[in-house]
Amino acid sequence: MALPPANRVVNSLQDNFDHKFVPAVGRAFQAGLDVVQLFSQRQPGTAAIHFTPQGLQGTAKYDLQTIHSIINDALVVHVSFAAGPEDPFPTILPMIGVMGSFDHPSADLSEPLDCYLHGWVSSRIMRLAQEKSSNGADGLPVCVEATRVDGLVLSLTPFSHSYNYRSAVLHGYATVMTSDEEKLWAMRMITNSVVPKRYDEGNTRVPPEKAEMSATNILRIRVVDGSGKIRQGIPHDDKKDLDRDDLLNGIWTGVLPVWERFEEPIPSPYNKLDPPEHVKAHVDHMNQVNREYSVQATKEP
Repeated sequence: MALPPANRVVNSLQDNFDHKFVPAVGRAFQAGLDVVQLFSQRQPGTAAIHFTPQGLQGTAKYDLQTIHSIINDALVVHVSFAAGPEDPFPTILPMIGVMGSFDHPSADLSEPLDCYLHGWVSSRIMRLAQEKSSNGADGLPVCVEATRVDGLVLSLTPFSHSYNYRSAVLHGYATVMTSDEEKLWAMRMITNSVVPKRYDEGNTRVPPEKAEMSATNILRIRVVDGSGKIRQGIPHDDKKDLDRDDLLNGIWTGVLPVWERFEEPIPSPYNKLDPPEHVKAHVDHMNQVNREYSVQATKEP
């Protein structure tokens, strides 16, 4: 597979890497440090990963899978960009984002992928992306971020409180899709990311009508680099506090698992059917997966 160009090289953080702080989900990160750099944070149980899509080989592909999974698992990603010289503040938008490859549709999450976003044709981000491409640029520079909170970590001191979480950041260039074939492919992928099989098997009216296609644009982000950060485990207090019986006997410490939960489907006023199997299956599956991950994240790496 041809790899997209990268114009930034992540500096090595190997000197700060401490194997005991890498969570179980990232054990395979320990290989390929020329591509993905790991470092421990001030708080044990946290690991960070960075990548550029160059020279990927061996188990370094696992790092792409982790970052791509965080993006895909988030119901909402936040996309930031510079609105223009007349506006001194960066703009940030909540959007639906999905990782995929139109050129290589069989590619899995461990391979270099693009990020696809959809929105109204008249929105500012779409207009700016079109202007950049028309002027010969690679596209609109954007940053895509996603975070999942898995637990509240309650410690002996306010300083040591934390979250168990997963977060990912992508940098890249956004361009508006002009090919109807790629646009339809992306619409199907994005719709099925909301609820699997929603686009297929008669579960929605497809294909989209011409007016709907004209009113909707798809952004494809060619990823330049990315990073991820994960924390899991229990509270970590300083030894000086752990040696104080008055604190241990007077303060509760631990983790409150947090997960997204789907409740029973509520029909629309004009609905005439019972909830279909693909909807019920999605509710059951996501509730189980989200709970299991949150509870598992309370364990030490």
